[in-house]
Amino acid sequence: MRARIYQPARNAMQSGTAKTKGWVLDYAPAEARDVDPLMGWTGSADMDSQVRLKFDSKEAALAYAADHGLEVVVQEPKTRKPNIRPGGYGDNFATNRRGAWTH
Repeated sequence: MRARIYQPARNAMQSGTAKTKGWVLDYAPAEARDVDPLMGWTGSADMDSQVRLKFDSKEAALAYAADHGLEVVVQEPKTRKPNIRPGGYGDNFATNRRGAWTH
């Protein structure tokens, strides 16, 4: 059985990096999805593709995969440069602001 181990990306709706420190193991789909002829819903009888396991480290995920005989593909995360702004968002509303606030 095949699986993928990766570190999840941050939420596109937020600038924070919460829930991106751990590692995730996802099983690869074992069979193709099919379309129900009556309702048009897409489904599959493969239950393993619904399982998502979370681990604190990459080594723990690899150890789990080795114990269960899984063939894994590890995707290394792409690190991003930290965006550190002095003052941050709160600086927009500071009382000691140096210039006029224009939109």
